[in-house]
Amino acid sequence: MIIDGRKIRDEIKEQLKEKIKNLHKDLRLAIVLVGENLVSLKFVEEKKKFGLEIGVDTRVYKFDEAISTTALRDKLAEITRIKQNTGIIIQLPLPPQINVQYILNSVPPEKDIDVLSARALGDFYVGRSPVLPPVVGAVKIILDKIFGDAITENLTNKNVVIVGAGRLVGKPLAVWFINKQTTVSVLNKNTADISKFTRDADILISGIGALKFIKANMVKEGAIVIDCGTSVEKTEVGEKYSGDVDFDEVQKKASHITPVPGGVGPITVAMLFKNLVEIAKIK
Repeated sequence: MIIDGRKIRDEIKEQLKEKIKNLHKDLRLAIVLVGENLVSLKFVEEKKKFGLEIGVDTRVYKFDEAISTTALRDKLAEITRIKQNTGIIIQLPLPPQINVQYILNSVPPEKDIDVLSARALGDFYVGRSPVLPPVVGAVKIILDKIFGDAITENLTNKNVVIVGAGRLVGKPLAVWFINKQTTVSVLNKNTADISKFTRDADILISGIGALKFIKANMVKEGAIVIDCGTSVEKTEVGEKYSGDVDFDEVQKKASHITPVPGGVGPITVAMLFKNLVEIAKIK
């Protein structure tokens, strides 16, 4: 079964419209974008579109690829002081000269809807965060749709394998599954024989941004496959976006699978704005 992320996104969208109307507050999302990364630009456009559709003022603060860490930190200080900015996100990835965590830490927890600063992550790790990291929230909703009320029981007896240990996907998901008392393995580029692990996964999640890395022979029959990766693929008719999973082949073996585009991505955008609304309710 193919999980339709756009349909789930639209369900969340309607819920958020009602919540925002009841808040009686003007909400603004500030997006900090550095450089011209194609995938980043795509996601920023999706966020701007979603914000417009639910009545959130979404503003992009764009900076040159060559900006230094110090200069970017100074600009962020200005952005965070703008009272109207309800939430702030740093669009990743950042250029190699930037000290990424130092920049992420400059977003105050009360505006950190991506849950990426050290303080916000600390609250999430110990179960005190009012919101989930957006990708974690997206994966949770997908699993809710699959398992329904039996999600807790199903997670505790499933073998989860996450390919990639990055700050956006692998690390926060691993923590969330551990807190759910799930057996979880996190693989990285140093893992020997990755297929040995992936073939045993009841739930296989990938977020490494490696085009069609997960092949059918790496997947267990009947597995749930959640693709959190996005890459630009060049074809004879132009460029298109594809995921970590070789979708056409893997869908023949998976019980449930998310496509790219149209799977985890749209839900993650919706969860970002859900976090914005939740944080606005607390203020």
